[in-house]
Amino acid sequence: MRLVFIGPPGAGKGTQAEYLIKKYHPAHLSTGDMLRAARDAQTEVGLKANEYMSRGELVPDQIIIDIIAERLNADDCAQGFLLDGFPRTIAQAEALDEMLTKNGTPLDIVLELKVPEEELFTRLAGRGRADDKPEAIRTRLEGYRTQTSPLLDYYGTKGLLVTIDGLGTVEEIFDRIQTVLDKIA
Repeated sequence: MRLVFIGPPGAGKGTQAEYLIKKYHPAHLSTGDMLRAARDAQTEVGLKANEYMSRGELVPDQIIIDIIAERLNADDCAQGFLLDGFPRTIAQAEALDEMLTKNGTPLDIVLELKVPEEELFTRLAGRGRADDKPEAIRTRLEGYRTQTSPLLDYYGTKGLLVTIDGLGTVEEIFDRIQTVLDKIA
C-alpha cells in the first residue's frame, strides 16, 4: 500500500500513523526523520540539507525531493510506504508522481485527516510546546491552508483523495481509516 497522509498541524497524523504502521506495516517516511538520517549518514544530499537546517531555514524543494527519491529506493519501501509531511506543495506532488510513475509504483490513496480549525487551535494550545503559542499556531495553520491545501484539489482531481473525519477518540478515527484502507489492502 502506497499512501500519503495530509492534514494540518494538530490533526493527529502522527498518532494515526503509528496505528496504521502497526496494522498495515508500510515503511514510514517522515521528511523530518529522513532529513536528520541523511544528515547523520553524511550522504551528499544530507550534507546539503544540513546547510539549511543548521541555519534554521527551510530545506529547498529539490533537496527534499532528492531525499525522498533516495529513500523510496530502499528495500523496505518495496512493499509499501506511508508518506507523512511530504508532499507539502504542488511542485513536490508533481515530482513525487514523476518518481513513482518512473518506478511503476503509483500512489494507492491520499488520506486527508480533517479537523475544524477551532479544534486544531485547542489541541495545539493544549500541548504546551514552545512553538504552540497562539500567534505561532495561527501562522502554522495559515501556512498549511495556503501551501498544502491546494494538494487536496490536486489529489481530488486524480481520484486519490479520501477525507477522514478527524474528530472523536483515537480509536474512532482509526476505525474510519481502517474502513477505507481495508478496501485497498
